[in-house]
Amino acid sequence: MFEEEQDNKIYNLIITRGIDQENEYGQFTEKLYSKPDFLWTESMAKDYAPFGESFFKKVDVIVVLSGIYNYNQMYIDILIEKAEEFNIPILLVRPYGMEIVPEELEKKAKAVVGWNANCIVDDIRSIVSGDYDEFCDDF
Repeated sequence: MFEEEQDNKIYNLIITRGIDQENEYGQFTEKLYSKPDFLWTESMAKDYAPFGESFFKKVDVIVVLSGIYNYNQMYIDILIEKAEEFNIPILLVRPYGMEIVPEELEKKAKAVVGWNANCIVDDIRSIVSGDYDEFCDDF
């Protein structure tokens, strides 16, 4: 874990957003920006429901910020349905400062991660490479 390797891949992410009273989206993206060796882009849309395979086949990972789930459940559930439909792995991020995540989300995620920037990046890389034995334990 925590290798500082440059893999030159640009990871295409969807990061959940919406009503976000604790600014988890901002804090999460700050973690990604703090890792200059991790190249990423974000696919965004107001509503993902109408998009099909041509949009989702380019996405590497859907990042679900579980701390905003209660306020954005319908929107996040649509993304989870799309992840299942198009076989896109889900990285579930714990609510900031907490360990407990909604059980229904945890069952659908490939990995659950906290707020350690190294662990976030390592878990995204592991999910994309299919190396499910290499997840970071950051709690």
